[in-house]
Amino acid sequence: MLYLFYCEDHPDTLAKRQAARPEHLARLQALHDAGRLIVAGPHPAIDSNDPGDAGFTGSTIIAEFDSLAEAQAWADAEPYLAAGIYKSVVVKPFRRTF
Repeated sequence: MLYLFYCEDHPDTLAKRQAARPEHLARLQALHDAGRLIVAGPHPAIDSNDPGDAGFTGSTIIAEFDSLAEAQAWADAEPYLAAGIYKSVVVKPFRRTF
């Protein structure tokens, strides 16, 4: 089943985000390589593809897992969460229509 991860950042965490990004991207790459990642990306803090110093306010990920418990466990191991970047991560089942 698909699961949506809605992740919200603490304010002013751009430097932390940049430092933890390689580990974060490696986990996403592993999901992609397994054919389980549908979409992933950050929420720019301003209306721009490159927000510069404004940074980001969070991220959205949609990926396939066998259960909500497995998806939640994956979210709980997120490097951005461990680094204090994400202040919250909500995991919900997602049904793709289009």
